[in-house]
Amino acid sequence: MILETRVVSRHLGILMFVMSLLIVAVGAVAAVEYLAGVVGAALEIQVMCLSAGAAALLGLFLFVLGKKGDELIGQREALVLVALSWLLGAFVAALPYWIWAHLRGDQVDAVHDFDGFVNCYFEAMSGLTTTGATVVQSIATLPRTILLWRALTHWLGGLGIVVLFVAVLPMLGVGSRRLYRIEAPGPSPEGVTPRMRDTARVLWMIYVGLTFVEIIALRICGMTWFDSVCHTFATLATGGFSTLDASMAGFPSTAIQIVVIVFMVLAGVNFGLYHQLLRRHWRSVYEDRELRAYLGIIVVATIIVTVSVARQASPSSDGATAAGLGTHVRDALFQVTSVQTTTGFCSVDFDKWGFAAKATLLVLMFIGASAGSTGGGIKVVRIMIVFKVILAEFEHVYRPKVVRTVKIGKSTIDPELKLTTLVYVLGIGVLFAVGTVLLMVLEQHQGIDITTAATASAATLNNIGPGLARVGATHNYAWFSDGSKVVMSVLMVLGRLEMFTIIVLFTPRFWRSR
Repeated sequence: MILETRVVSRHLGILMFVMSLLIVAVGAVAAVEYLAGVVGAALEIQVMCLSAGAAALLGLFLFVLGKKGDELIGQREALVLVALSWLLGAFVAALPYWIWAHLRGDQVDAVHDFDGFVNCYFEAMSGLTTTGATVVQSIATLPRTILLWRALTHWLGGLGIVVLFVAVLPMLGVGSRRLYRIEAPGPSPEGVTPRMRDTARVLWMIYVGLTFVEIIALRICGMTWFDSVCHTFATLATGGFSTLDASMAGFPSTAIQIVVIVFMVLAGVNFGLYHQLLRRHWRSVYEDRELRAYLGIIVVATIIVTVSVARQASPSSDGATAAGLGTHVRDALFQVTSVQTTTGFCSVDFDKWGFAAKATLLVLMFIGASAGSTGGGIKVVRIMIVFKVILAEFEHVYRPKVVRTVKIGKSTIDPELKLTTLVYVLGIGVLFAVGTVLLMVLEQHQGIDITTAATASAATLNNIGPGLARVGATHNYAWFSDGSKVVMSVLMVLGRLEMFTIIVLFTPRFWRSR
């Protein structure tokens, strides 16, 4: 059976139209600012109109190209459609940065961050994959329209642009299940219904509902409406783009940080469990082993980091003061939650912490959030499966005749899922190593150190954003060469689509007729 490229082209065209409408929506905000007399708003309207027009033309071209294609989306078509949706989506998302930089010229320093299209594509891919790594050296110099677009790319990529696609398009039919299964992160999304379109709609309703609640909560705690919207988009998408160079350290309010912590935790939970709550399946949520493990990891990691930071702050005393300890707990909980959920917000410069604290954060980078959440990383349930398999193999050494099934809660893990999980974890390890080596080679003229290369590879592959050393909490990715930015952009999309969706496209058998 030949790969039906026309159906892929047609649906890609529709997706480009959707993105052009989103750009128009941001342009409407610029129009309101223009009417209010905001300086520079006219230029921002022009940028958004040109970007939306280019996206619409690209969408029209792709739609016409695939107009007479088959309606059926097979497994191979779904794989190509999902992969190209992200790769081409990042191209469209990069247009506002690129056009703004070229129209603005050399009037402000920030345009230099978007000088080349590679920088713009890196920023766009980082936004859509909710990585949060940035090439912008001075966020304060960016206009509000560009900041809002950065935040919106986060929010759009949180549940996934293809999940949104499934939710709004009635013509996908059985193809919607294939698209959803390919893009939904994790091995087994919970709470899904037989009709994937209905599931996608429910998940987006939950997502939108949480968005409105957090915006209001942050506004009550003292943020402006604009900052509340942008940081809510970044929080629930577990992205990390901020409107300030100092990230969340620029909002020292304890109330604001607590709200962000709560919603980061909620964003890292399997969204299927919220679906279960809506259906009043309380017991299934309470008994969910991954949820318990996810929350348990946050608690244990917070204790380890708190003890490490407190000892570092008071090395010669028996402990910190009550006020000091409270600050250490808050900072530790914020950073643990931020890294565990792969959000990437920074409330302190954790690169100054001791070895134990930084090692804990590095481990959390790979563990990640729950399956079916907006977070990245390997996912908690996969880590659980790996440990269960290892323990079963240990037992098999001294009790070879015992055949014990591997279970997570009441669910039996079948051999196929065990193999897939082990291959995935191994693949992430290989990609991490390859990414580290490539960055070391490409940046050897800049004297890059192993800590920077390794954590940059880990942070982009696991969609976190900040790493350690030269990509730490107070640094950015602007200094990397274009080649390194391309490598890290690839790592971002590999991590967001969980590796297989992209890698399979490079296997010769995939493109052969069957």
